[in-house]
Amino acid sequence: MASLRDQLGGLVYSTEKGDTCPACRESLDACRCDADSEQARIAALDGVVRIRRETSGRKGKGVTTVSGIPLTTAELKTLAKDLKKRCGTGGAVKDGIIEIQGDHRDSLKQALTARGYQVKLAGG
Repeated sequence: MASLRDQLGGLVYSTEKGDTCPACRESLDACRCDADSEQARIAALDGVVRIRRETSGRKGKGVTTVSGIPLTTAELKTLAKDLKKRCGTGGAVKDGIIEIQGDHRDSLKQALTARGYQVKLAGG
C-alpha cells in the first residue's frame, strides 16, 4: 500500500494537458488504463463459457450468470441485451459477467452454442 504522501503527491490537473489519470499520469484523452485492463481480462480467459445459477447475496432471488465470454465490455452489453430479450427478463453486466434474472440456463446454453461458444453448465 502506498503511503498517504505518495497517494496525494500526484499531479491532478495541468494547464497544458488538462485532467490527468492518477494511474498512468497521462492526460485523460491519452489514458490507456481501461483498454489495458480490458485486454488483460480477455487474455486471462480459457475459452469456456460458464453458465451458473446463483442466489447468494441476492436475498434468495435466483440469477443466472454467464462468465468467460471473450468480448469487450461494449460487445458484452450488446450480447446481454440480446440474451435478456430472448429470456424476456432483465439483467446487467458487472465486471465482465452477464447476469440474467431468473433460471434460464437451458435457453442461454442453446443461444450461446448457436453463436459458436463452448458452453459448460457450472454449479448445481
